[in-house]
Amino acid sequence: MDRKITKSVRGYRTKDGAGVSLVRVLGHDTVEDFDPILMLDSFDSTNPDDYTAGFPMHPHRGIETISYLYRGKMMHRDTIGNQDTISDGEIQWMNSGSGILHEEQIPAADRMLGVQLWLNLPKKDKMSKPTYRAVGKGEIEDIEIEGGFVRLLAGSFNGHRGHQGDHLPLDYYDVHLDEGAELPIDTAEDDSVMAFTLLGDAVIAGKAVQEKTAVKLSDGDRLTLKGAAGGSQILVMKSRALNEPVAWAGPIVMNTRNELNLAFDELRAGTFIKDRLDFKPEH
Repeated sequence: MDRKITKSVRGYRTKDGAGVSLVRVLGHDTVEDFDPILMLDSFDSTNPDDYTAGFPMHPHRGIETISYLYRGKMMHRDTIGNQDTISDGEIQWMNSGSGILHEEQIPAADRMLGVQLWLNLPKKDKMSKPTYRAVGKGEIEDIEIEGGFVRLLAGSFNGHRGHQGDHLPLDYYDVHLDEGAELPIDTAEDDSVMAFTLLGDAVIAGKAVQEKTAVKLSDGDRLTLKGAAGGSQILVMKSRALNEPVAWAGPIVMNTRNELNLAFDELRAGTFIKDRLDFKPEH
C-alpha cells in the first residue's frame, strides 16, 4: 500500500541559542503526529550574522540530537570530554541520556545549510549514559539511482548500511532527484516515516510539497518521491513511534512532570550531570 501525506508543516522563523536565526519546523505542537521526532530546526543562510552567535553551553536530558550540515561547519564541546568539528556533508549525533552540557559554535561559511533533529529516547533509555559520535564524509555512502543519488546518513537503504544509532532505529536519507526522476522507497508497514524538503519543491506521495516543509506519511509499504522543477533535495527519516507520554520543557524531555521537575531541581543543585570528563584542551 502506498503511503499518503497525513500532515504537512511549514516552519516559522525564530531565534535560539545566543541569537541564531533559524526556521523551527517541528516542535511541541507536532509531538504526537511525528513521534518519535520531537523537533526539526532548519538552517539556510549566506549571512554569517544569522548564526555565528552559536549555542552556548546548555543542558539536555532524554533525547538524541542529530545535526546534519549539508553546507557549513559546526564545532561541538561537551561535559563528557568531546571536542569536535564537522563540515560539509557530515553529522553530529549526541545521546544526551541522563544529562549532558554541550555547546555548538558555528563559524562563518559561504552557506549554512542543514537541519537538527531531536529524536526522542524510549522511557527505558532516558537515563542512559551520554554519548557523542561524529559521522564523517568517509562513512556516508552516496548511492547512485536513476536520475539522482541517495546519501545514506544512517540506517540502511537497498542493501547498503550506514551508521546505526544505539537506541531507536533510524534510517536517514538525503535524497537528490533531478526534475521528473522518481524514487520508490520500501518501508515496513508501521514504520514512522516523515520527509523534509531541504532544497527545492518536490512531489511526495503524489502531492506537490513546497521547499522547507515537513510531511508525515500514513502507514504503508512504499513511499514514492519525485523531483520537481529544478530538482529536489529531500530528507527522509524512518523510525518507530514510541507511543509514550512526553513531558517536555526547554532542553529536557522526559515522560512525566515529576521527572521534569527532578531534572530542573538537579540543575539548580549542581547534580544534573551523572557522567563527566574534563574538556579536551583548546587547539
